Formats: sequence, structure tokens, C-alpha cells
Amino acid sequence: MSESKYFQDHLPGNVCFGCGNNHEGLQIKSYWEGEEAICEWTSKEIYQGWSRLMNGGIIATLIDCHCMGTAVAEAYKRENRPLSSLPEYRYATGTLSVKYLKPTPNTKVRLRAKVTEVKGRKTVLSCDFYSENGEKTVEANVVAIRVYDSSENRKSVFKS
Repeated sequence: MSESKYFQDHLPGNVCFGCGNNHEGLQIKSYWEGEEAICEWTSKEIYQGWSRLMNGGIIATLIDCHCMGTAVAEAYKRENRPLSSLPEYRYATGTLSVKYLKPTPNTKVRLRAKVTEVKGRKTVLSCDFYSENGEKTVEANVVAIRVYDSSENRKSVFKS
């Protein structure tokens, strides 16, 4: 069996609403497409803000979780090792700056994230958010901070 291409499939114990193994959550899946991390996700009626438009908080959650997964995947990529290898890393949001350009229809969306800087435990990313018709509706800048490294001999809060 080959290793899953989805970043989130390599985060054991992740129960996050946006990106984890949470049956009531969004359960996003992110993967590399060249130098960009891609996430395609289809919304449901319960994630509306206004009728037929996606809720802004759901949009921010999608961006946040996609970028944290991308930061993890980038760290492994820089070390030239598979996502399922040790040591295990986890990232948390340092900052999330979201600019809503126009309303996003509550249908299928596509996120494109790029790593713009890595400095120590900090990874800076940009993320563009597109509606089903390919129109950019949101852009964001995100700082991800590595908050867990299994090689540091500390007990992980992520393992059950």
C-alpha cells in the first residue's frame, strides 16, 4: 500500500474540527501540486452565512487548517522524508490575516497555499481561496509556529 498523499492522513490523534478525524468536522484534505498545497472542499447548507453564501468563519477555518497542514508537510519536505516518518511535528496558528474580497458561493471551493518563508520554528504562508467557478474570493497570510517536535522527548498532547 502506498503512502497517502493527503497531509492530514499523517497526523495521528488529530481531532481538529477543520482538519482532523472528527465525524462532525470539515475533514479537509490537502496535498502538493508542484510547489503549492491544494485543498478542494465541498460545502454543505449548514456552513452558510447568508443564503447560498459560505460563512466567513468556515472560510477562515479552512484556510487555517489547510495552512497548518501545509506547514507540517513543508517541514518534512525540507528534511526530504515521508510524512509518516519520525520525528513528528505539529504546528499552531501564530497569526491569521484574512481579506474577504467578495462573497463566496456555498458550493465547492479550492485553496492554494504557498510557503513564503521558513525561519526556525516559524513558517509563513500565503493562501488564496477560490469559488467553484475559479474566481478568487479570499486571500490570507498565515504564520504557523511549530509547537511540537517528538524528538524533544516531551509527551504529545496529540496522542490518545
